Amino acid sequence: MGFLVGSQNGVSGGGCFRSLIRRKQVDSVHFKRHGHHQLAKELSVPHLIAIGVGSTIGAGIYILVGTVAREHSGPALFISFLIAGIAAALSAFCYAELASRCPSAGSAYHYSYICVGEGVAWLIGWALILEYTIGGSAVARGISPNLALFFGGQDSLPFFLARQHIPGLDVAVDPCAAVLVLVVTGLLCVGIKESTLAQAVVTSINVCAMLFIIIAGSYLGFKTGWAGYELPAGYFPFGVDGMLAGSATVFFAYIGFDSVASTAEEVKNPQRDLPLGIGLALSICCCLYMLVSVVIVGLVPYYAMDPDTPISSAFAAYGMQWAAYLVAAGAVMALCSTLMGSILPQPRILMAMARDGLLPSFFSDINKKSQVPVKSTLVTGLGSAVLAFFMDVSQLAGMVSVGTLLAFTMVAISVLILRYVPPNEVPFPSSLQEIIDSVSLRYSTGSRDVTKEKSGFHAGTSMDSNLPLLGKATAIEYPIIVKQEAQGNFVINEGSRRKIAGWTITATCVGAFLLAYAASDLNLPRLLRFIVCGIGGALLLFGLIVLTCIEQDDARHTFGHSGGMWLFALIPSAVSCFHKVSLVTTCT
Repeated sequence: MGFLVGSQNGVSGGGCFRSLIRRKQVDSVHFKRHGHHQLAKELSVPHLIAIGVGSTIGAGIYILVGTVAREHSGPALFISFLIAGIAAALSAFCYAELASRCPSAGSAYHYSYICVGEGVAWLIGWALILEYTIGGSAVARGISPNLALFFGGQDSLPFFLARQHIPGLDVAVDPCAAVLVLVVTGLLCVGIKESTLAQAVVTSINVCAMLFIIIAGSYLGFKTGWAGYELPAGYFPFGVDGMLAGSATVFFAYIGFDSVASTAEEVKNPQRDLPLGIGLALSICCCLYMLVSVVIVGLVPYYAMDPDTPISSAFAAYGMQWAAYLVAAGAVMALCSTLMGSILPQPRILMAMARDGLLPSFFSDINKKSQVPVKSTLVTGLGSAVLAFFMDVSQLAGMVSVGTLLAFTMVAISVLILRYVPPNEVPFPSSLQEIIDSVSLRYSTGSRDVTKEKSGFHAGTSMDSNLPLLGKATAIEYPIIVKQEAQGNFVINEGSRRKIAGWTITATCVGAFLLAYAASDLNLPRLLRFIVCGIGGALLLFGLIVLTCIEQDDARHTFGHSGGMWLFALIPSAVSCFHKVSLVTTCT
């Protein structure tokens, strides 16, 4: 495994600081070549869509519609979902590019290790573990109240599934949640293809329930004249500020597409399928969210909506009491699918951290039969089951949100780093592995001259930036690009370009944070807010101008396409900062 410390020659030095900033250089293809840690490459675009939609669409949509409409958006709720969907799409673009260019297990942890350093990757890894563990436990504890409707009420569940209160410990245990977590864990141990198929079935039931809400609600709306939109207060009763505040709240309904990136190592064609899977999954979720919000807000005025059961109460107001069972079935299926999406990525993050030596090698073991990290999956499932059984994890939801947004921010920053100041040694795409092996064989015989006709490669110059570069035989042994040695004829001072780009990215991120913080923290004095906004806006504008003028890294590897949407990486950073500040303000 190759690492680069903060020096040009890649020589690892001592000291705690150097170990925190060293960056990972290898791709998962190295493990496949040597026969270690092989995950089954079974997933295609439909599987990724099932994972993305199932992980994203949870029971929150069945509650957020009423809460956000009553308190923030009013009839303009679908615009709030649209704005939040656009912000989530910008983050999804960053995930899609990094997942296709660096297709390995680990998601945001893996990208942070490659682009930022070991210290940040360590924090991101544990933030993701916290997110998936606490998030999965919270989802599991939300299933029994919805499931109780089919048994006649909360007190009608069978004894072995109903919540029980332990007086001495003052704890309400939830056997149903623990059992469901263990069932999902066992399913994930069988194999990635089998568990994805099960998630696709559960997700299909949830989507059918949402389609029923849209179709039946549209029929009622056209029949009754859409009473929810005929209001004297207008379309924006809380103003544009309320609509934007609503978009900040419903943004969390889109969290889940990052689960797709964690399965990158198990995708058959990651360069093509990962961007398609992430993009299509998020598009489907956004369309369903908007259509459901349009229908429900139109059936019942926003101020009369039930904040706890807005959809069921909306149909009940038109005499369709039986529709509550379909909505409850959709909510249960949504929670089960989200539970699977919460537990699926965590074993792969543990496996990636164990590969890099940050966790014991126990977590990196892959079962030969199922080709999944069974040991990591069992540890994950048992931990989540214990939390779901004993703890009311709703109080830790804020910590989960902070961890998620921290990961989103680091992924956005990693895109800028990978495009402008990537590690000096960058992995080849796996599609070129056969060519690399043949070149390596020539080097092993002592030949140092690999001509353009024999290998199909050019020597690296500033004019052929889309071509991979070859280094010494040691670089071919591990398929990486030794950028420094391939640029002997490069006329521009590469060191200066990288230094300018690095400081500019730093200024851009600081500017985005200051601007988002000043715009969202209403407790700051008015004058101070304007000053901080001005400083943040100036830094952000300066960074945009400089990054537009300087060239991207000319010798970067060819995962994905060159050029493109680097500007989109800045907006998720600002959105993430905005949500963090809003969360902290709400908690305090």
